[in-house]
Amino acid sequence: MSDKALRVLACGDVYGKFDLLFNRVRQIQKKSGEFELLLCVGSFFGTSPESEALWREYKSGVKQAPIQTYVLGANNQETVKYFQDVEGCELATNITYLGRKGVFTGVSGLQIAYLSGIESSSEPAPAYCFTAKDVTSLKTSLTTNSKFRGVDILLTSPWPRDVWNYGNAPVCSPTDVNVKTCGSAAVAGLAVSLKPRYHFSALQGENYERLPYRNHVVLQENAQHVSRFIALASVGNPAKKKYIYAFSIVPLSLMDAAELVKQPLDVTENPYRKSGRDARKTPGAKAAEERRRSSFFFDLNKQQGKKRHSDGKGGHQTKQPKKYPLPTGPCWFCLASPEVEKHLVVSIGEHCYVALAKGGLTSDHVLILPIGHYQAMVDLSSEVVEECEKYKASLKKFYKSKGNRFVMFERNYRSQHLQLQVVPLPLSCCTTDDIKESFIVQAQEQNMELLEIPEHTNIKQIVQPGTPYFYVELDNGEKLFHRIKKNFPLQFGREVLASEAILNIPTRADWKACKLEPDGEESQAKSFRRDFEPFDFSPFFKVVTGSAAIFVVSWLFRS
Repeated sequence: MSDKALRVLACGDVYGKFDLLFNRVRQIQKKSGEFELLLCVGSFFGTSPESEALWREYKSGVKQAPIQTYVLGANNQETVKYFQDVEGCELATNITYLGRKGVFTGVSGLQIAYLSGIESSSEPAPAYCFTAKDVTSLKTSLTTNSKFRGVDILLTSPWPRDVWNYGNAPVCSPTDVNVKTCGSAAVAGLAVSLKPRYHFSALQGENYERLPYRNHVVLQENAQHVSRFIALASVGNPAKKKYIYAFSIVPLSLMDAAELVKQPLDVTENPYRKSGRDARKTPGAKAAEERRRSSFFFDLNKQQGKKRHSDGKGGHQTKQPKKYPLPTGPCWFCLASPEVEKHLVVSIGEHCYVALAKGGLTSDHVLILPIGHYQAMVDLSSEVVEECEKYKASLKKFYKSKGNRFVMFERNYRSQHLQLQVVPLPLSCCTTDDIKESFIVQAQEQNMELLEIPEHTNIKQIVQPGTPYFYVELDNGEKLFHRIKKNFPLQFGREVLASEAILNIPTRADWKACKLEPDGEESQAKSFRRDFEPFDFSPFFKVVTGSAAIFVVSWLFRS
C-alpha cells in the first residue's frame, strides 16, 4: 500500500446503536490496524428513549468513539434537535457533524463533499431536507475551478436515482428497493458534476456495491477516473447485511494522472447519462414503450390464420409482431429458419428458446439460443439478455432437482449464431473448483490463458462486438474468459468436460461422434420437455408442443 494512502471506514444508518457500531470498529482496528476516519451516512441518531439515554453518555464524555467520526445531518423531524449548528459542529468527543452541505478537506488533501438530509421539492424546506438550491450551491463551489477533476468521496443519505443503469442491480426484493422510484434525481445530478471516486449512501436498509462506472464518454472525451457507488445497510440489522465498509484511498490531488485514470476490467458506462433518444422521451412515451415491448407473444390464433385487432375501443388496428434480426443466408439456429431442426426445441420464450444439443455430451445437454439472428452474447439487446438469464435460472433449478450442477460456455469463433451451451454434471463427479481448475489447466496446456473476471461483470464490458472469444460460466457465478487470436480448438469446451477429470467420456468430445437418429433425438426432446415443464417460466409449450408450435413462430416471422 502507498504511504500516501489513508485507511477509511464508512457505515450506514446507525439509528442510535452507538455501542454496537463503535465496538465493531474496535474489533476491526484490533484485527486490521488503525483507521483514520469513520464516515457515517444515513440516520445517525435514533428516536427511542434508549438511544437518547445512550447518547447522553457519549455527549458527557462517559463513553467515547474510538475513531474520529464524521456524520451527516437529520433525515426526519424527530432528530433535528441534535444538530443545532447548520454549518457543522462537534457533537461529542471524536464525533463531528459535517453540516448541511459543503466540502471537507483534511490535512492529507483528502476531499470529502457532503449533502445532509433528504430531498425537498418545496421552499422553504424543513430543517431535515435539502433543496435544488443547496445542490446547485455545492456544485458551484467546486466546479467553477478550471482545475477541478472531481472529489475523493461524496456522502449523501439518499441513493442517486437510476444508479443501477448499465450495471448490476441491487440483490433484494422489489419491496425492499423499488428500482423505479428509489433515489434522488438531484443526488444523481450532483454525482455527475462532482465525479466522486467513492459515493456512499444509506436509508434503504440494503447493502449494494455497484460496479465502477466511467466519468467520460469513450473516444469522445479524455479519460477520467472511475466512480464507485456503495450503499450500506443499517447497523446491527437482523439480516446481517453489510453495514460497514473499509477501504484505502490516496487523495486525488496526490495521484499520478496516468494511475488515476486506469479503468478496471468491470467498468460500466455512466448510469446517469442517458442517450439522446432516451432523454427526449416523456414519461408517457416511456410507458407506451414498455407496453409495446411487453405486448408481443406467440399468438396461437395465428395458427388458424387469424389476425388480432385491438385499439382499446373496439377498432381494427392490426397488431404487428416483433421484428427480429434476420440472417443474410441459411442459419441452422434461427428459429424461423427452414434449416432449424424443430424436433430438438424444448422451450420457447419471447426472445430466446432452448433446444437439445445435437450430439450432446449428456441427454440433458441443451443450448440457449436467441430467436433472432445474433452472433454472440455481446450483440444481444437488454431484453434478450434478461430472458437468457431467466432460462439460466430455470435450468439451474431443474438440474439441481436431478442432483446435478451445470457449466455454461460460449465460443464466439467460426460460428454465425449464438449458442450458449449448458451442460449438467453430477454433483458426485466433481466440485465447481475442480471444473474451474480443469478449464484453466487444459487451456494452459494449449498455450491459452483463461482469465477470471468479476462475478457481476457483463461480457459486453470486456469485449466489443466482432471480437472472437471463449467464455465459461460456472454454477456459483464465477466466470472465465479467453480472447481468441488464432487457431482456437473448436471443441475445447466439450473436450474439457469430457476429459477424465470431469465426465471421463473422452470419446464424446466431438459432437459428430454422438449424433442420434432423428427418432432418438425426438424421444429425448419429449422426455426433457416433460421433465423441464415444472421449471419452465414460458407458457408456450404448455399450450401446444411439437412442430405446431414451430409453425406458429415461423408464421410470425413471415408476416
